[in-house]
Formats: sequence, C-alpha cells, structure tokens
Amino acid sequence: MLSYRHSYHAGNHADVLKHAVWIQLIKYLCQKDKPLFVIDTHAGAGGYSLETEHAEKLGEFRDGVGRLWERTDSVSPLIVDYLAIVRAENSGQRLRYYPGSPRIAQMLLREQDRLRLFELHSSDHQILAHKLGQDDKRVIVYADDGFTTLKALLPPSSRRGLVLMDPSYELREDYSRVIHTLREALQKFSSGTYAIWYPQLPKLESAQMPKRLKALPCESWLHVSLSVRAPATQGHGMCGSGMFVINPPWTLHALLQESMPQLSSLLAQDQQASFTLEQQRN
Repeated sequence: MLSYRHSYHAGNHADVLKHAVWIQLIKYLCQKDKPLFVIDTHAGAGGYSLETEHAEKLGEFRDGVGRLWERTDSVSPLIVDYLAIVRAENSGQRLRYYPGSPRIAQMLLREQDRLRLFELHSSDHQILAHKLGQDDKRVIVYADDGFTTLKALLPPSSRRGLVLMDPSYELREDYSRVIHTLREALQKFSSGTYAIWYPQLPKLESAQMPKRLKALPCESWLHVSLSVRAPATQGHGMCGSGMFVINPPWTLHALLQESMPQLSSLLAQDQQASFTLEQQRN
C-alpha cells in the first residue's frame, strides 16, 4: 500500500527482531569469499531519524531499540551485534537515527557483493535512492514492485543469494502474494536464503502465516517469533512479529536459543510476553 510509511514505526520491537536476525544472516553468508547477491523487496527509506514528527508521533522505538540502547549489563551475542550496528549510525550517547534493512545490508556487505532494493512509495524511493544508491556501485534502487520483479533477478550468477521480504501487510492480499512469490522464487533458486517477516495481528491471515510458510517446498527452515504483550481485545494493534527463514545458516538456531529469552524479557510489555523458536533441517 503506497500510503504506508515505516518512519512511524522505525526501531520498534518488530524491527529489533527482524534486524537482529537480518544481521546474523548477512554476517554468516559473508564468511565465504564468493560474492553475495542481496535483495530487499520492500526497502522503505533505508534509514530513519528518530527525532522527526513521524517517529515521535507513536514513539514505538522507545519500547524497541530504546529499551536496549542504554543497557550496561551483559547482553547476548545477538543483541551485541545488533546494538553495534545501531551505534555505528549514531554519534555520541544519544539515540537519534535508526538504520533500516537496506542500510544494515550496505554496512555489512563487501566490495564484491551486490544489493538490489525495491520501493514503490515515491517519497521513500527518493530518499532511499539518495542515501544508498548515489555513490555505491554495489547498490541499485528500483521504483518497482518487489513481488513481481524478484523472479527476474533469480538465480544470481554467483548462485549465492539472500532475499528479505517484509511488506506492510496493510493489504490482505499481501499474505498470499508473499506465499505466491516465494513459490516462484524457490522454483528458480531453491538454494537461496529467504527471510520473511510477518506481523502478529488479530487477523486470520496473520495467524495462518507460519503454517502457510511451513508448507512451502523447502527442506530447511527456521521460525522465530516474539510476542511482547497479550493480543489486543479491541483494535488492530501488533502484539508481536515473526521471522521465517528458508535455508537458514546452521548456526542461527543455537544463537537464537541463547538470545531469545533475554530479548523477550527486555522487550516485554506485560506478563504475556513470549517467544517461539522452531526449525526443520534436511
């Protein structure tokens, strides 16, 4: 939906989970010298000031990255890596700026790697192209629909690829489009790593999403979700989110197993906070 602006939600609990996993995927895949081809199908603006009217209006970052920012006690390796990326985008002790998925990828990728970014919203596309696409030969920014264009970029010539798919899900059909797009992508590039983010909302489509993802034709997957509070009895508030990774690194499950209890505790908004972690390996 072209009205959606992630700047209202940047740095919230869902971003913490998504980007903590995203960082680990890129770090692992960059251990091999062979080039990595990274695609973000719904890139947004790339990064966000937390001092704008958009960010301050809802203030969701305060219960997300804000809860981790000033931690002085020991935190798990997953949180350490996540905070290192956020701190690298902020000078001094104050949290002012939050890097989105495209900026995180740009920070972690090497000279031989490539990054392809899709964003349809005209304002966010303009910001994204200015920030990331101007002086970096590794990056190409498209004003196009990542759902429809993904298949044309697969498989990459290096046969090593990572795809992030995280639409706003404001449209009901986004849930089905994710599944359809993944089926097509897996037919062309079954060995790629695909990371799918989804919200936990009081909607049937949201509740069914993990089951539909598990039914995709893939041999290995990992599913982690984080609920920060009890589901809303009224309204449509997001109580949590999940990340589903197809062909995940073999090290990711153990890292999340160590880190998720602490992350769940730090981001909990009530006593109903919880997490799930499951995997299927070939």
